[in-house]
Amino acid sequence: MAGIKRTADGDDMDIVGMPQKKFYRSRAHCNPLSHNDSFVYPLRPNAMDWSTHYPNIENPKVEFLDVGCGFGGLTIALATLFPENLTLAMEIRPKVTEYVRLRIEALRKDSLETTKAYQNVSVLRTNAMRYLPHYFEKGQIKKMFFCFPDPQFKQRNHRRRIVNTHLLTEYAYLIAEGGILYTITDVEDLHNWHVAKCDAHPCFERITDAAELEADPCVKAMTEETEEGKKVARSGGKKYIAVYRRLKNATIAANTSLF
Repeated sequence: MAGIKRTADGDDMDIVGMPQKKFYRSRAHCNPLSHNDSFVYPLRPNAMDWSTHYPNIENPKVEFLDVGCGFGGLTIALATLFPENLTLAMEIRPKVTEYVRLRIEALRKDSLETTKAYQNVSVLRTNAMRYLPHYFEKGQIKKMFFCFPDPQFKQRNHRRRIVNTHLLTEYAYLIAEGGILYTITDVEDLHNWHVAKCDAHPCFERITDAAELEADPCVKAMTEETEEGKKVARSGGKKYIAVYRRLKNATIAANTSLF
């Protein structure tokens, strides 16, 4: 945005209370299957109180999920792209989660007297590989994003990848019919893994129409607004995108015995 001063890390200096990334640096990834930090989570979705996350929204209902949100670049972009939808960023690392929380808080305060923007986004520290069904009802999610997830290069660690057959079934339960699952990575091997797992899953079909993908603002946002995406662009690397639509239950039933 013109006129806004930014630090070398891309932090908005003109916004009061905006945190600086240099104070919230953390390891790029952690092992979600052996993470020992305790998480408080509801026993069931209807036991979750979302009012603290969206205090100015009546009867808040999350529809977009940014899983492994990093420093929140995509989440912030979605706030303005889809002002009528609630986006939740999910992150396992405490320092990074706190950065995103403070970033959202600063943006909310900065816009309070004008547009009252960013009331529709929040961040939650949790382990998405373990606890997603505790937070969301069946078919609640319209869009789910996995941007530059941990590649888990070693074959013995592939079970830790956030996109796998078991978890795709969980995602299919949470995503509404016709909802979209987005993936992006700069690792070709991981991209091929995403495609292989999603192609083989009976609940998803890949969106291959170039015109449809180009018209989708989410594709542009996850390519250009995430911190990892910007880093890849600066280094001249390549980004690999795979986008999938959650099929209708009737279509799945006609093709399989899942329903």
